[in-house]
Amino acid sequence: MRFQYLTTSSTQNEFDSLPRLSLLLLREAQRVEAVGLVDSGAAVNVLPYELGLQLGGIWDDRRAIIQLTGNLSSRTAIPFSTIAQVGEFPQTQLIFAWVKRPNTPLILGQTNFFLEFDVCFYRSKLEFEVKLKS
Repeated sequence: MRFQYLTTSSTQNEFDSLPRLSLLLLREAQRVEAVGLVDSGAAVNVLPYELGLQLGGIWDDRRAIIQLTGNLSSRTAIPFSTIAQVGEFPQTQLIFAWVKRPNTPLILGQTNFFLEFDVCFYRSKLEFEVKLKS
């Protein structure tokens, strides 16, 4: 399936577009629609604090065992498992680093989004393609 690069605001132009993917996150009886940045440079999937709460997560500082890098290097995170529905693909389990920090973006990274899906970027066309892993 091919998707368009998207902006986050109507005031932005195509140069501000990034590979953002709409998906449905499911956990127990909770369902949350979200948009994640498909980031091949991210080591792990990152789940914003607010989304974790909406999915029924309960933050426990004692479980914060994941040390993040990059912009989130000063933060610890909790492992968080959910089922994701991406387009028409079968539902897939995704594992996230759940971060207790306001305004953290939803990031789809190497572990484990890129382990479950093959992704090809066509920046010149402002498109990206997502396939089930081969």
